[in-house]
Amino acid sequence: MREINFDGIIGPSHNYAGLSHGNLAATRNAGETSRPRAAALQGIAKMRANLALGLTQGILLPHPRPDHAWLAALASDYAAAPPHLQAQALSASAMWAANAATVSPAADCGDGRCHLTVANLVTMAHRSHEWPATLQQLRTAFADPAFAVHGPVPAPFGDEGAANHMRLCETHGAPGVEVFVYGVAGGPFPARQHRDASAAIARGHALDPARTLFVRQSDEAIAAGAFHNDVVAVANERVLFAHEQAFHDRDGFFADLRGAIPSVEIVEVPADRVSLTDAIASYLFNAQLVTLPDGGGMALILPAEARETAGVWEWLQELVAGNGPIRRLEVVDVRESMANGGGPACLRLRVVADPATIDPRFLADAARLDRIAAVVEAHWPERIAPGELGDPALTARIEAARRTLLEALDLVGLIDR
Repeated sequence: MREINFDGIIGPSHNYAGLSHGNLAATRNAGETSRPRAAALQGIAKMRANLALGLTQGILLPHPRPDHAWLAALASDYAAAPPHLQAQALSASAMWAANAATVSPAADCGDGRCHLTVANLVTMAHRSHEWPATLQQLRTAFADPAFAVHGPVPAPFGDEGAANHMRLCETHGAPGVEVFVYGVAGGPFPARQHRDASAAIARGHALDPARTLFVRQSDEAIAAGAFHNDVVAVANERVLFAHEQAFHDRDGFFADLRGAIPSVEIVEVPADRVSLTDAIASYLFNAQLVTLPDGGGMALILPAEARETAGVWEWLQELVAGNGPIRRLEVVDVRESMANGGGPACLRLRVVADPATIDPRFLADAARLDRIAAVVEAHWPERIAPGELGDPALTARIEAARRTLLEALDLVGLIDR
């Protein structure tokens, strides 16, 4: 058993339409010109860096865009749809694979299988139509009997997947404590994760109630722009890395967590050293916190923005200089994703499993990433300006680019709706 990071390949329709209310970066950059080719190559470079660290890497594919089936359900088509529906149908937001599903490893589940529940993403219109294509990919990649792949929790109970779920354990393959973080209020912004959705997933995965925690995100964090918990907290094995203001009842949560896993190490960033504003702007906590192989300790894979935010980088230097569990900082450039509101952790879904049980077409090595990069360089649009979203020539190019990628990866017919 090992942890595998499945990264979403950034699709050829990547654009800045500003669709995600509460996601400050996405709305701030609305109307800017995007660079889909550069975005996808940045994501591939991040995956290459993970492989160089000795980590196991997987991929998830861009969805068909525009989503003609969704528009047909709205009694429209792309040419006739108003601009806001065109933008929602063209969104490349499935690239943020942390929202694809909630994953419980086999060691935590009553039937000894790894369970995945696809997220319904009902809070945001542009994401609400992702789950059918995501479910199809998950059922293809995880078709082995070692897995159970579930459909989404019904609306109106919003579920945004692994971005609001953490797991703590002695080692990845050992039984763990699963933490579901939900929101109640966020001032001007919606709380996207419902407690009822989290509870339904825990029941569906047959988790042990004694090792399952439901924790409320702080209203202050949501109001500050932490639309998902993974913008203010991340966990890996025995380590919880979190902002002081991440949780509504911080003391109660920490006490419950220590009771469930006494060996837990809580690394908390004080608000008087790093404000919520700086934490969210830099995506300090939307880092991948990973265990390096061969006793290398833990590393934080951070966006370049964390290094460029003086107070954040100063605190991180003190962190790795100390005697704590996080010993290494790895900086990656994912600026195109960051400008649309997603950092390194948003781009990946963590699955603890035996790689031999996974469809090999969804696992990545250097040669496979070379093949993907070649398609991106040849077929992804270099730029998309806001006024181009209704251009039939652009949508035709986007559809052809995705089809070429599926052909290169031998996935034509398996993940198309």
